[in-house]
Amino acid sequence: LMQFIHCRLACITTLLISNYVKAIKRKWKIQQVLFVLLFKLEKIFIILGELFQTFLDDAARKRLEEMYPKADVKRDDIPLDRLREILMDKLTQMDTDYSGNLKKESSSPKEPSPPPKETTPAQDKAMEEKNLGNAAYKQRNFEAAHEHYDKAIELDPNNITLLNNKAAVYFEEGNYEKCIEFCKKAVDIGRENRADYSLIGKALARIGNAYVKLGDLKNALNFYDKSLSEHREPTVVKKRQEIAKQLAEDEKRAYYNPQLSLEEKEKGNQFFKEGKYPEAVKRYTEAIKRNPEDGKLYSNRAACYTKLMEFQMALSDCEKCIKLDPTFIKAYIRKGAALMALKEPLRAMKAFEEALKIDPNNQEAINGMREAACACDQSPDEARKKALEDPEIRDILADPAMVHILEQMSHNPQALREHLKNPEIAGKINKLIEAGVVRIR
Repeated sequence: LMQFIHCRLACITTLLISNYVKAIKRKWKIQQVLFVLLFKLEKIFIILGELFQTFLDDAARKRLEEMYPKADVKRDDIPLDRLREILMDKLTQMDTDYSGNLKKESSSPKEPSPPPKETTPAQDKAMEEKNLGNAAYKQRNFEAAHEHYDKAIELDPNNITLLNNKAAVYFEEGNYEKCIEFCKKAVDIGRENRADYSLIGKALARIGNAYVKLGDLKNALNFYDKSLSEHREPTVVKKRQEIAKQLAEDEKRAYYNPQLSLEEKEKGNQFFKEGKYPEAVKRYTEAIKRNPEDGKLYSNRAACYTKLMEFQMALSDCEKCIKLDPTFIKAYIRKGAALMALKEPLRAMKAFEEALKIDPNNQEAINGMREAACACDQSPDEARKKALEDPEIRDILADPAMVHILEQMSHNPQALREHLKNPEIAGKINKLIEAGVVRIR
């Protein structure tokens, strides 16, 4: 059949191409060409339809002959519609038989579950002692609970549950070292005997609980992690989160030392005076860790970031300082300077306004306000033109080395970091930024 179809399609393709070539030679219009092609395609689909329908009819009759060997289903004997009805009846009957078989299968009795694991008389006796121990534990009769659990462990020493229960008694008694000892035994025996992961996880979690009671939070966190690796219990997850949070707070509290913070601040001040701004940042950062409530430390670090052209970080530190100490005027002035460098003069004006509310006569705030107001009114070209009136700015821009550096910065902003390591170049770049000649984005 497929060979016949391929042959017919090849003939059809040849027919279409020949008609198209004939139309081109006769210089027919495109509408005429399309009309001829569509007419030919219609004939093709009619031929293919008859071909496939004939194939389907023959296949149906062949299938009926297989179903009813005695029936005579020659092509002209039974109409096509009747053939389809016979097929549908047969399919319906097959579906009914299949569904009936399914019902029979579902109604048939299930396979019996495997018989419970056989226990020895010693294990049965151990379970009796365990139940007595549980009853004594609930009544908080810990001495009796120990006696029953000890007897049970003697009878069934490989049972992890018995060791877990005895450890629970020690925990309630406040004997946390003994609790940890028995829990560790339970874990070892459980692993040797392939106990359920949840039982091993339970023993490890109880060790964590015991370490919490002993005040050893690091060990507690360690055993909570081990427990969760065996079995993810929601209550253990919650305890683990609480302990991790408490450890972080304790570590932060232990690091707090105002005296050491002051020493680090003085080191930072010295580096700042020497123009060693990266080293100053490190010292101020250490000082902040030692005393995070001192807002002036953030302001000092902001000054370093400004020198290093890290204006966003400078702005962030200024805002932290203002939050901790709203009356510290330098934070507002440095915030305004950072915003000016970021080409946000309107926000800079607000920062300088806040500074002037604290000290109306502060000259830095007054000058900053004027510059911000001018920047709001001036275009970049006007700002550059005004800056060139300054002889110092003209000298910087006339320096071939600085021209080369500025070209590098325009193509590769990362080059700025390298040039800022040179205090002389850093000072010139700062001057150009303040004058509005250079803009950092």
